[in-house]
Amino acid sequence: MNAEESRPKICVLVVDDEPLARSNLTVLLRLDPEIGTVRECGSGAEALAEIRNSKPDLLFLDVQMPECDGFDVLEMLGGDLPPAVIFVTAYDQYALRAFEVGALDYLLKPFDNVRFERALSRAKERIAKRRSSPPTTEWLAVKSVGQVAFLKISEIDWIEASDYYSCLHLGTKTHLLRRSLSELDQELDQTLFCRVHRSTIVKLDRVRGLKLNESGEYEILLDNGTQLRLSRRYRKQLQSRLRVHGSDGP
Repeated sequence: MNAEESRPKICVLVVDDEPLARSNLTVLLRLDPEIGTVRECGSGAEALAEIRNSKPDLLFLDVQMPECDGFDVLEMLGGDLPPAVIFVTAYDQYALRAFEVGALDYLLKPFDNVRFERALSRAKERIAKRRSSPPTTEWLAVKSVGQVAFLKISEIDWIEASDYYSCLHLGTKTHLLRRSLSELDQELDQTLFCRVHRSTIVKLDRVRGLKLNESGEYEILLDNGTQLRLSRRYRKQLQSRLRVHGSDGP
């Protein structure tokens, strides 16, 4: 068995609300011996569930779909994005946005076999690289004012709950993410972030001290001057993460 035969097959998901468009891509994909499972979804909402369940290596994603478009899908996936994402659409005005949110390629319908093979080749290269060196999640996709932006997780100072959303604080800027605080608490690196209140998560390297307020409760002091309430429920967890010891600790 040669190296190519021993590599795991590539799992692909094709998302488009037009059955013929999905079928055309599926036919082309199944001609490639490196492609394994090819699944199809006809809506963004269906795609979200399928991506989280099957975790495809490669995603072909239509932009314009009813109720939940391609950019909505990427935002709601957060850190669950497949290694390679290729947008497929009949509209060229979305190309810049596609690359801004991390798409690997942008196939403009109608495309020929040569153009498709070029995009697929790039995807296979990226997937091979990811498999040899799996990355950690380094960003979050956030939709605001009609666009999607990637925010570096390393630049987040703290996060607060905002109803069913989460508000990310990065310096003087804030971004509203369509994810619950509980979801983020499960996904974020626990060596870097800590839940300190039912409505608050902090980045540990931003913590500069603890202050006892007038009511006898501790507040967390961040390096940018922000003060956050420390809940009794999460006190020991923060103490452990910060390696705070001694009778004077919280």
